[in-house]
Amino acid sequence: MRSLEDAQGEILAAMPRLAAGRVAISASLGRVTSEPVVAHEPIPSFDNSAMDGYAVIASDTESAPVDLVVNEDVAAGSVPEVRVTPGTATRIMTGAPMPEGADAVVKVEDTDLLERGWVTIRVSVEAGRNVRPVGGDVTPGDVIVASGVKLSARHVASLASIGIGPVVADLPTVAIMSTGDEIVDPDTEHLAPGTIRDSNRALLRSMLTELGVPVVDLGIIGDDPDDLRAAYAEAAANADVVVSTGGVSMGDYDYVKQILRELGSVEFWRVAMQPGKPFAFGTIDGVPLFGLPGNPVSTFVSFEQFVRPALLHMMGARNLFRTQIRGTMGEDVHTNEHKTVFLRVMLAHDTDGRFVAVRSGGQSSNVLSSLANAEAFAVVPVGVGSLSAGDDVTLEMFRWPEGRTLDT
Repeated sequence: MRSLEDAQGEILAAMPRLAAGRVAISASLGRVTSEPVVAHEPIPSFDNSAMDGYAVIASDTESAPVDLVVNEDVAAGSVPEVRVTPGTATRIMTGAPMPEGADAVVKVEDTDLLERGWVTIRVSVEAGRNVRPVGGDVTPGDVIVASGVKLSARHVASLASIGIGPVVADLPTVAIMSTGDEIVDPDTEHLAPGTIRDSNRALLRSMLTELGVPVVDLGIIGDDPDDLRAAYAEAAANADVVVSTGGVSMGDYDYVKQILRELGSVEFWRVAMQPGKPFAFGTIDGVPLFGLPGNPVSTFVSFEQFVRPALLHMMGARNLFRTQIRGTMGEDVHTNEHKTVFLRVMLAHDTDGRFVAVRSGGQSSNVLSSLANAEAFAVVPVGVGSLSAGDDVTLEMFRWPEGRTLDT
């Protein structure tokens, strides 16, 4: 059997990189930057007020309270017309440009507006108080987003502030299908004996949609050689990556394996992991193919460990694997010491604030309810096998963004 790490490394080494191009800021969410985004102008581009209040000369407030003449009102989006001189102030709104001569802002709560255009400043302020200086956020030449970053909403906000659409990798189109005569449409109301609803395609489609990549859904393909041959050929012709489920276990019909061997260069692996040991990887007409196990939890784990990182790698992402943190087991567990085991767990906190993991339900590879309830994987490495309550454990946070490379 291949180790999990060796399998991941082989897959990443075989995946092609996608071309890149500039996109609009509005279309950048979820894309991966292919080059750094560098600011060409300062942000803010002018000194402005951080508060509603009065722009003043700080030295005028040293002996507060003090009464000052109000020159004018300046709202956000307008431009001051009168210079602030000793003994005067300008009423100013948050975000409005600082008038010439002023070097501080007294917030409105610390003032009293008098009649006949005067204001009482009740507190003393130092120069720079409540002023957002030009370039205080960004200066020209600053790297706003590094290369290889999957853009989140917070990144998009920064891009919008500097007005630059990023150069990002193309999105890989992924073709998906489920195989097997026993699989029926999820909308089937009454199951015939021996049939099961197809949860795998719904799972794959949802995970790919969350990742932001286009999906070609080829549906359910029964155990018929001609149908399988046509479906895989169509998938390779219309997608950058093909992902199928079923037909890769040792006891399955040989049709899937036979067809994949006919159409391309595909190997059938046994990876030392649980769930998800049987796995196929290769190419059809040069298009990468992932043959995932048919059990739905095995599909999920295999997607997380192999497919998702491979797609992110194609897009040029720096971090490919989910964040891992250290926690403790909240119960005794016994697993297969010859495999890397991914336990579905729920999380609580101990008195020190550390995560404590307990199994979220049954751990068989067909039990989707425990996956739905899980917040993370407790990863039990090869050679360990058993953990006792209170033992340290690695938690893979599959609800968190990627935070690791292959080597970290």
